[in-house]
Amino acid sequence: MYLRFVKGKEMDHRALKVYLFHKPGKATQYVVSVGGVILVVLLGLAVRDYVGYRVIALLLMLMVSVVAIFLDIVPVLVAASLSAVLWNFLFIPPRFTLTVGDAEDRLLFIMYFVIALINGVATYKIREMQKEIRRKEARANAVKFYNALFNSLSHELRTPITTIIGAADNLQALNGKLKAENRKELINEISVAGLRLNQQVENLLSMSRLESGFLQVKKDWVDMHDLIYKTLNQLDVPLQNFHVAVHIPESFPLCKLDYGLMEHVLFNLVSNAVNHTPEDSKITIQTEIEQNEMVLIVADNGPGFPQKEIDKVFDKFYRLQGAKPGGTGLGLSIARGFVEAHGGTITLGNLPVCGAKFTIRIPTEFSYLSGLKNE
Repeated sequence: MYLRFVKGKEMDHRALKVYLFHKPGKATQYVVSVGGVILVVLLGLAVRDYVGYRVIALLLMLMVSVVAIFLDIVPVLVAASLSAVLWNFLFIPPRFTLTVGDAEDRLLFIMYFVIALINGVATYKIREMQKEIRRKEARANAVKFYNALFNSLSHELRTPITTIIGAADNLQALNGKLKAENRKELINEISVAGLRLNQQVENLLSMSRLESGFLQVKKDWVDMHDLIYKTLNQLDVPLQNFHVAVHIPESFPLCKLDYGLMEHVLFNLVSNAVNHTPEDSKITIQTEIEQNEMVLIVADNGPGFPQKEIDKVFDKFYRLQGAKPGGTGLGLSIARGFVEAHGGTITLGNLPVCGAKFTIRIPTEFSYLSGLKNE
């Protein structure tokens, strides 16, 4: 598994995996190497009246170098050897014979053959060294990623688990002695801790899917009313001290989205608002349509984000200074990954007076219920 970790030094791990594990087969490589030589030879025959045979040797040498960038060593050596033979047979006087006319041309032919082989092998070796460097960088980044992840989760998972165990023990040991309000308080602690624990596990699984490069978006018709209110119901306890306003046009159409991914995105954005705004703050969720894009906005009237940190909030493990305890710094990074998997964008900005606003734009299809009768 090849993972991206450091911003500014990210690798396209999926492209690397495709390159490393889906190279052309042996037969295809030989066809490419021989075909490349033949194409350059045909070009040489077309221009031999205008350029000397020494220029054609340079073209063949260039072709061998290009082949060495993409193919294994044996097809490269085949291309180098074949190019030398055809250059001699078709271009070095006397033509159409393997005999080399004079000593200068014989020396030139030997030098070409040796240089073509060395050039092909050297280019191949350099490519292999670069691949090995990338592998080592990927492994190092993977280690950094998992160390940071486990260090973060070791605390974040232990805290809610401890809360659940403690509250459960009190309920069992003091069940007959507890007042109704105390029992309700313990049950509420278990509920909050369970939700927090579930969120951390979900974030861990989601980040694993994103980093593996095998995230699949399964789009279907989604009712944004249902998605938003279902997500808010899951956050009922954390939101009990906040004011939530939902603005969805009454005739808002269905959107073709991945319900599970977008539910996770909205969950993380609302959780982020809860964690970064004081109690009694207002959280607003609204949907719009702009041309062919579904626009989802999550805003609050909290303190907003420091301007210099806005570009960093979507980085993995990044947490604002002074943020409430709890969280791994993965929520917004996952939200961005899931939105981008839809081909959309997510941006953050501060509101004019106070508060922050996350804006999601996803190009999608729209359909009203009446338009789905024949589907």
